Amino acid sequence: MSGTLISSEIAEPYAQALMSLAQQNGLTQEFGNACRDIQNLMEESPEFSNFIANPVANPEAKKAVLRQVFSDANAYFVNFLMLLVDKRRIVFLKEIAIQFSSLLRKLNQIVLAEVSSAKELNEGQQQALVDRIKSITEAQDVELKINIDPELIGGVIIKVGSKVIDASVRGQIRRIGMSLGNIA
Repeated sequence: MSGTLISSEIAEPYAQALMSLAQQNGLTQEFGNACRDIQNLMEESPEFSNFIANPVANPEAKKAVLRQVFSDANAYFVNFLMLLVDKRRIVFLKEIAIQFSSLLRKLNQIVLAEVSSAKELNEGQQQALVDRIKSITEAQDVELKINIDPELIGGVIIKVGSKVIDASVRGQIRRIGMSLGNIA
């Protein structure tokens, strides 16, 4: 069994509990924003991620850092973080935040579209992508996660769930090469 699968199995019940707490108190969007902040912070700050994941770091020190970082967050959310420290599950914080974000998208009928593009997309291009993905998926809204990949040469690759739409120049060249290979 892989580490990612184990992380998901541990993170999922905590994410569901957090969602339940958020729904009971009408705080789903606020908790969603906090979970997005956690994901961004952990991606941008390896020091923070390493400190949180360090099993020998003092739990009280972790709590103090979390209280300081999330001083503007809702008290229920901060208490949830303290519970994770107490239960020694704080190492799964990023996975819990990802799972919560997924549950929130499901609740709000929003799909996550991972877009790889050769260059930055302007707002018009992003809106065109959102509109096209909405029509394909029949979702209420679309959350774009854009990655820049210069190796694509041009165009985009869109991944929504298990569906992949390759509209990149690299993909077109590959398809042409494959069809020419079938001719010979």
